[in-house]
Amino acid sequence: MDSFVELREITPENIEDVLALKVSAKQSAFVQTTAYSLAKAWAFRKTAFPFAVYAHNTLVGFMMLGYYELKNQYTVWQFLIDERYQHKGYGTAALRLGIQFLIDRFHVREIYLGVNFQDTAAQNLYRSHGFVETGETTDTALEMKLII
Repeated sequence: MDSFVELREITPENIEDVLALKVSAKQSAFVQTTAYSLAKAWAFRKTAFPFAVYAHNTLVGFMMLGYYELKNQYTVWQFLIDERYQHKGYGTAALRLGIQFLIDRFHVREIYLGVNFQDTAAQNLYRSHGFVETGETTDTALEMKLII
């Protein structure tokens, strides 16, 4: 499956399709829109790494990785698979690619992320890749980390 999934640069040719990605109504409470994420990526362009997720040359999702300077942490900042393409293994493959990108490019030893308390599907996905809870929380999310 991984060989059919890839992270690609967001370009003038695919930006409109990336902006049209969406999750289910239930999931929208847990995930920012791609427009919001891309605005943040622009504002934090030195430390944000947004990607379009493709499977078999079809756009299926969005992932933004980043470096959080305040805490000296590399993160999975935003991640979504469009509702039409969920439950096909693309999220698992894309997450592996994102982790590998951070390892290859920055030689990270830890990767962090925040996940909504109610988003058990995302929590299970991250746990299946070795992420564990750190004990840190916000009003709506728990922090998880992967030790490489």
